[in-house]
Amino acid sequence: MTGTLAFNVMYFARMLRRAGFPIGPGQTMTALAALQAIDLGQKDDVYWALHAALVDRHARSGMFRFAFERFWRATSFEAPMAWPAPARAAADSPPTLESVSVSEQDRERESRDEPDAETTETLSWSAAERLRAMDFEAMSAEERAEARRMMALLRLPIPAVPTRRFHGSPSGSRIDMRATLRKMVRAGGVIDLQRRRRASRHPPLVVLCDISGSMASYARMLLHFLHVITNDRDRVHTFLFGTRLTNVTREMAHRDPDVALARVSRAARDWSGGTRIGQTLATFNRLWSRRVLGQGAVVLVISDGLDRDGGEGLSQEMERLQHSCRRLIWLNPLLRYEAFEPKSAGIRAMLPYVDDFRPVHNIDSLASLVAALGDLPSERLAGRQHKAA
Repeated sequence: MTGTLAFNVMYFARMLRRAGFPIGPGQTMTALAALQAIDLGQKDDVYWALHAALVDRHARSGMFRFAFERFWRATSFEAPMAWPAPARAAADSPPTLESVSVSEQDRERESRDEPDAETTETLSWSAAERLRAMDFEAMSAEERAEARRMMALLRLPIPAVPTRRFHGSPSGSRIDMRATLRKMVRAGGVIDLQRRRRASRHPPLVVLCDISGSMASYARMLLHFLHVITNDRDRVHTFLFGTRLTNVTREMAHRDPDVALARVSRAARDWSGGTRIGQTLATFNRLWSRRVLGQGAVVLVISDGLDRDGGEGLSQEMERLQHSCRRLIWLNPLLRYEAFEPKSAGIRAMLPYVDDFRPVHNIDSLASLVAALGDLPSERLAGRQHKAA
């Protein structure tokens, strides 16, 4: 799509309205004003400017991210959103806020000239929304393929955390004496103080995913999502468990998702079997915890909590795991049921030690998770559970 900035903003706002966003001319003009104040070549800046202007509640962030990624790819945002070259005197200035307003004649002409396009796009959005809300277990092969394409648009915005290391920075708050002395020896003359600041880095993300029989269909879909984030950021560690623990971090690192998941399938020998959650968590805590849970790690446990051992030893291992990480999040597909109650011994043993308990059964639940991870605190939560209830 080509055109001016104002045209692109109006088009994007119209897409969001069809997706159920309550967007009027006021929000559209605010969005245009926000974009006029930033560098349009920076995708993140464009995203957050539009988000601030057009998203009125947190629950819509997932749908907004999906719409934005689709629109960015379809329009090649940077090119169409650049100001048009001045071909005549009237085009010497960028579009004004007033240019966003659409007259009644324009609206009538648009509805008369493009009914098929609008109907097609509306149906497309309806189909997309239906697919986003559909349970992974109920999807056909074609729907799973489309869901995987939607997953490819999701990113985990977990904020970076400060590390113990420092690096040179003109705006740093600390004086770097070594760098100052080195520069003084080389250049001589007046001492030019060199400064440094604490470096920041994405915290480790550790995923423990249940591949037992009751979780197999969800695990296979969620591994596609985990492959996306593994290749989007560093320090993502993935472990699978049924009756034993398998580290598949290396297998997941392959860029081709089909190759990666084929290697994962060969590495994990206990697909669709039983579940020994307490035993596998004990193995993780003993062999891997110190290696991968440093520097503010976030842990995602993906499981329905149905444990073959009846929750034996699970409370102790969950408590140990919680104390080793900054945030422990349990993703459970059983939460898709409104009448869900934590009746099994495994669920009751795990629940007191999680910082967040969320559903994970469709695209919408993944989008909600992505939005929640973007709001994580930089420090450990105060008042975390210390003993089983």
